[in-house]
Amino acid sequence: MSTATTFSTLDPLTRQPLGERPVYATGMLLDAQDFQDEQTYHRGRLARALGLAGLLVQHRPAQDTAPEEIQVNAGLAVDRLGRLIELPRPACLRVQRWWDAEAARDGLLQADYTTPGRFISARAQAGVTLPARAVVADVFLRFVACPRGLTPAFASGPLDALNAVSVSRLRDAYELHLVPRQNLTDTGLGLPLRPGAFTLPVEDETAEEALAREAAMDDTSVDPAVRRAALQDAVLHGYSRPADDELPRGPEHPPTVDASAVFIARVLIPVAPADPTVRQGSAVLVDNHSRRFLPGLGVLARWTGL
Repeated sequence: MSTATTFSTLDPLTRQPLGERPVYATGMLLDAQDFQDEQTYHRGRLARALGLAGLLVQHRPAQDTAPEEIQVNAGLAVDRLGRLIELPRPACLRVQRWWDAEAARDGLLQADYTTPGRFISARAQAGVTLPARAVVADVFLRFVACPRGLTPAFASGPLDALNAVSVSRLRDAYELHLVPRQNLTDTGLGLPLRPGAFTLPVEDETAEEALAREAAMDDTSVDPAVRRAALQDAVLHGYSRPADDELPRGPEHPPTVDASAVFIARVLIPVAPADPTVRQGSAVLVDNHSRRFLPGLGVLARWTGL
């Protein structure tokens, strides 16, 4: 187990700036802000939607040489601010250490549910024995920047120095979080919205019309004109920008999780019927299929038969 420091300076992308490119001319004086703005523009344009490649989450039972772990395989994600998050190699979360920490602060009691199969995808339910009672937790992947290397620089702040140094590189890195989920219900599953899901103003659409529009997106037997209209509406209303420039939380983000973190899996840990702090058996069910997927065009073309 190792720890790493993270760079505490506020990332400009958290303010969701508009796409403004610096323009240069001969003789123009540049300062640090010009270069920061250049980087912010290009980093923010890398991707503007949630996409995933790899990042398969697996449960690895305890062995003689290794403790029980939740393993996230190597892969690439794009968070909601357009930042690429890469795991160059598998990363692990130790289950028993996490379990003991959550039990000490009552996190397990608040994330305990009966018939927990209702909170996972249909594919994850198929072919497995679902527990009667389990603790529900979600795996999140979050972007962080870590300082790498120092270089001589002018001293900053109220003190003068001749040997001042500054960070010369920032490495794009990641954090993994296993978060117990509280307050889940049959209508509030705490999962990411499906692609194309949106809400029109109440005066423009009733609840019944919204449900019908959502159903038309998936029903191939519906009149093609109706499906086309639903698709067009999803595109036209798929972009929104809050007035306060704060990144809105998705239904998958509990209050304690960064709104830019990427949901990648849901985990069910069976517990005893009478005590949710006592595990029942060693099995852990991992649902990799409730996340949002954005396949590449080549994969999508093959899937559609092109």
